[in-house]
Amino acid sequence: MKTSVLRQVAVCRVAALGARRVHIASKTTTSAYAITQAPRVLGATFRPLNHLNHLQRTYSTEATADAVADAASPDLVKRFADLSRLNVNPALVDAITKGMQYENMTDVQSMTISPALTGRDIVAQAKTGTGKTLAFLVPVIQRILAKEPDLAYRGRSRARSDDIRAIIVSPTRELAEQIGEEARKLTRGLGLIVQTAVGGTMKNAMLHKTRREGCHIMIATPGRLNDLLSDSSSGIDAPQLQALVLDEADRMLDVGFDAELQEILTFLPNRRDVPRQTLLFSATIPKNVVGLARKYIDGNNFEFVQTTRSDETPTHEKVPQYIVPCRSISTVLPSLLELVQRGTKEGLTNPDKTPFKAMVFLPTTSAVVAAASIFRRIAYQYKDMPKVLDIHSKLTQGTRTVASETFRRADSAILFTSDVTARGMDFPNVTHVIQCHLPPNREQYIHRLGRTGRAGKAGEGWLLVADLELSAARNRLPGLPIQRSTDLECATCDVVQPDQPSQFDDIKKAAQRLPAEVLSDMYIGYLGNATKGIDRQGVVDEINEMALHGWGMDQTPLVRSKMVQQMGRVTGLRIGEPSRSDFGMRGGNFQGGRGGGYGSGYGGGQGAGHSRGFGGSRDRSGFGAIESRSEWSPRAKPSF
Repeated sequence: MKTSVLRQVAVCRVAALGARRVHIASKTTTSAYAITQAPRVLGATFRPLNHLNHLQRTYSTEATADAVADAASPDLVKRFADLSRLNVNPALVDAITKGMQYENMTDVQSMTISPALTGRDIVAQAKTGTGKTLAFLVPVIQRILAKEPDLAYRGRSRARSDDIRAIIVSPTRELAEQIGEEARKLTRGLGLIVQTAVGGTMKNAMLHKTRREGCHIMIATPGRLNDLLSDSSSGIDAPQLQALVLDEADRMLDVGFDAELQEILTFLPNRRDVPRQTLLFSATIPKNVVGLARKYIDGNNFEFVQTTRSDETPTHEKVPQYIVPCRSISTVLPSLLELVQRGTKEGLTNPDKTPFKAMVFLPTTSAVVAAASIFRRIAYQYKDMPKVLDIHSKLTQGTRTVASETFRRADSAILFTSDVTARGMDFPNVTHVIQCHLPPNREQYIHRLGRTGRAGKAGEGWLLVADLELSAARNRLPGLPIQRSTDLECATCDVVQPDQPSQFDDIKKAAQRLPAEVLSDMYIGYLGNATKGIDRQGVVDEINEMALHGWGMDQTPLVRSKMVQQMGRVTGLRIGEPSRSDFGMRGGNFQGGRGGGYGSGYGGGQGAGHSRGFGGSRDRSGFGAIESRSEWSPRAKPSF
């Protein structure tokens, strides 16, 4: 098992990298050591090699040629209407072609659905946004119907909470909900019951619904699924499990779900007693994903599908990208407002432009809450301002789902978000991805950027950083086509000086109308992330300037003595216990601006944010963003 998985990963990399000779660092897996020259392919399916003593041959050009099946093969179904040739249920075909109005398959759909329908396990490497959801839902649903035809008709059999035939595991709540919505569309005319189980929702309510309605397909995040399966009183069980799907496997491991994934296996029926199919999808195939595949995949009956084109320009190289050095932290939000107003005006007045629809990534949850709150206040003054929404980890799942669906359906809107939406989420027609302050690492920058320029649509990326972050940005983001932009007037202004652009006054007036706790939490969030490569004293000086002059506060917020000690030798902080009003403690909604309340749960203090914009984070993926060919060679520092 170990050898065959490693073999196919190696062959996949040979095909994807084309005719270049690659040098791999010594810490990579043995599967990558002997990669040499190989033919360039559009996409390929790799079948297991039966004899383990041919491991060395795996890395040769001849073996690659034997293993690669061109994606243009006439045996592959390319149109959803042709699924009827594979005996796929007519109601399922109609749901795709008539209900969802999909006609042609993407590469990952074409190359995955056919072999998956035969029952083989699948390890598929495919980028986000390539149609993976249908690639695994179609064979999973069809195989359930083939085994029990009565489930193709509503009302013929009653489901129970322990009647689960398929489990789909996803790394984030938003992605799980998105998959659940797709699954319900596909099963609308069938007798299959779909349930979702994610953290942040009321467990008892979910259990009551599942016990009442039953469940055939469970879509869950790893933590909540493990919780349900380990609770003998939950009634959730899968003794007849036919299929297990691991979506965004690399992301699940990156965010620390390894232990939960290992434990989930212990609650599933033994494959010798109850045969099941496993489909594993991942954007990258680093060492830890190979290790996961060894535990979940049947090494004697699986295929390795790779759809990354060696000659395809990755999204993060196609999308125009700009960095705006801002004079100080105080000028970042005014510059953001200027960029939003400019983009909105272009979308309204230029017939060649798509309506402005932006995702704004901020480094902490508290920054998301404060920035969204400020922009909603400003929206009162400008009738053309798009709808303002926010998503972050402190919101209830129901609130996050509503915001996600509202943004997805909107022609023009602004979504302020933490990294909970950075991967896997499919929001159509996003014209701008705007990142405020440093992303945690290069890989996360790329994943955020990937929310625009999808499905061949136009888009652009913007990175707004304070001058004191510029050096760290050069070190953190090598090898990317980022251009320096000096078009924003606000970026070069001094918040202390008079005669500033109107955006400074707009930000200040909006901030003065917010509860002090919201601004205090954002202030403390900056301190909690002021590490690694950033001048800490410079951060303190600039956020003090922002609090007093940018927000109009009488004095800077109090900071706990423990945090001050952790920051080391810095001056200018007011030490004390931050006070909390009843509102601040309970995190309730407060009204204002178009689009309803401002959200809830203001996470302040060190570690409050979902991602660490100033602090950075270690890239645990092993290979990083494998979709970029430049990942395999030294990257020059950017010139911005």
